[in-house]
Amino acid sequence: MNQPTTIQAKKWQIAPPVSAQVQADLADIPPILQQILYNRGLVEPEAVQAFLDGRFPDSTDPFLLSDMDKAVARIEQAIANEETVVVYGDFDADGVTSTVLLTEALRGLGLPRGKARPYIPNRVDEGYGLNMAALTKIKEEFGASMVISVDCGIRSVAEVEHANNIGLDMIITDHHSLAEELPPATAVINPKRPDSAYPDEMLAGVGIAYKLAQALRESMPEKAVYGRNDFLDLVAIGTVADLAPLLKENRVLVIEGLAELNSNQRPGIAALARVSRLDAGSYTAESIAFGFGPRINAAGRLAHAYDAARLLSTNNNIDAERYAQALDSLNRQRQRLTADLSARAEAMIDPAAPILIAADKDFVSGVVGLVASRLAEKYYRPAIVMEQGEEVSRGSCRSIDEFHITDALDEAADLLVRHGGHAAAAGFTIRNENLPVFIERMTALAQEKLGGLELRPTIAIDAELDLDEVDMALYQELRKLEPTGIANPTPIFVSHQVEVIHHKAVGQDGAHLQMRLSSTTGSKRQVVPSIAFRQGEWTKQMPQLVDIVYTINLNKWNGRTNLQLMIQDIKPAEV
Repeated sequence: MNQPTTIQAKKWQIAPPVSAQVQADLADIPPILQQILYNRGLVEPEAVQAFLDGRFPDSTDPFLLSDMDKAVARIEQAIANEETVVVYGDFDADGVTSTVLLTEALRGLGLPRGKARPYIPNRVDEGYGLNMAALTKIKEEFGASMVISVDCGIRSVAEVEHANNIGLDMIITDHHSLAEELPPATAVINPKRPDSAYPDEMLAGVGIAYKLAQALRESMPEKAVYGRNDFLDLVAIGTVADLAPLLKENRVLVIEGLAELNSNQRPGIAALARVSRLDAGSYTAESIAFGFGPRINAAGRLAHAYDAARLLSTNNNIDAERYAQALDSLNRQRQRLTADLSARAEAMIDPAAPILIAADKDFVSGVVGLVASRLAEKYYRPAIVMEQGEEVSRGSCRSIDEFHITDALDEAADLLVRHGGHAAAAGFTIRNENLPVFIERMTALAQEKLGGLELRPTIAIDAELDLDEVDMALYQELRKLEPTGIANPTPIFVSHQVEVIHHKAVGQDGAHLQMRLSSTTGSKRQVVPSIAFRQGEWTKQMPQLVDIVYTINLNKWNGRTNLQLMIQDIKPAEV
């Protein structure tokens, strides 16, 4: 029996077993953890112990970042002279947390409130990153003498030249991919710079803002009224929401940030937790990914990111509740809009094309990235979705492992007003007259890179288990890997010859699949509940025996807690 045709077949890639040498080196570690750590590239005993202890063994001296000394010297001068300094951020969760963090740090170093000001561009009117009109406004209307970018600016050569010409000193802090030329700023702080000595080049934008605040505190200890931990809650939110890899220093920052979130909440975060229906004091990386992050992002997608910045900054509980309710409402609106526009985009694309491209004047710039994500996930192709304006269009890209989307945009840079991003996600602005050539060029590039490849999503499986091995003791061992996320994903297992004791479709329109499963090869024959999201079609042709790929979590319902399998994929059992 085959799987339903509406469910895309995935490749199952089971990790190779741990080598005998690693088994010997990690003899004190339970075998299942050995295997998972080995899969993450963690094999040296010291590195493994540091990971499990939540430590980063390398130096985290912020002055290892190139130009950090130049940035600190210029900011010290600005504070001494009470210059107006503007923190210029991005409208996503990483950018918002970065903006709030560095603005608070400057004020915490003695710069008056009116002299340390945030600026987040409007997604629709101004677009992503530095722009000349905004810099001119900051100079003329705010009277600023310096701008510090956070989570943006690394490719803004022309904009920084413009700032220099109008008398604005620029400090760039960013984590996005470099172009061939760095902007001519007073300081350019990016751990991806080839001359950077910093040991972790994968910090999020908020992580770099935190390192700058740390360097300033170390240089001006007599002025700083903030401590090492004061901004770690923001760092955790921005790092997880921006899908930064949760290894090395990011892992430590998120562990420490979650501790801050759970013990010393800002009023805005407490209010956001309530509307997100999260249990106070037990927030995890998953809480950020599915609770805090989407609601903070919703402000920049459908209104203005200042709404989220105000929420994170306020000390007033009444204001916090009002801001949180507004963000929750925007998030629900974002969910509906994403579903509607995804259906519209699907009608525009050829699913078999090497790259999926959809453009429409009715697309909303704040959700085109989410629509592109849905297309890329569903059809396993790179996807570009654009909101067409009267003169320019703004696009978001999401990609697959086989296609570096920012490198592809670099090859079409002559057609773009601006662009930037990472291997898997990017954004750009383009003049409409260049759209036909751009689409033609991107399609040709995708065909060149992807032609002849079997494009199917791959599930990386950590280990094979008998279903009888799934118990609370195993779950507690797996908890040692938290926080999980990008580069340290929730462990995924495969079990073969599993018996389906009961199954039914659940959720709206029966979209999801609920099952009770039992091992046919173990001795306990325990029955384990499971849920498979967006796989309700299996109820029409469910075999008695299946092979399953899954993660393990706790399900809390009506005061009861039990283990539950989160099914990632199903196949009829192989004989």
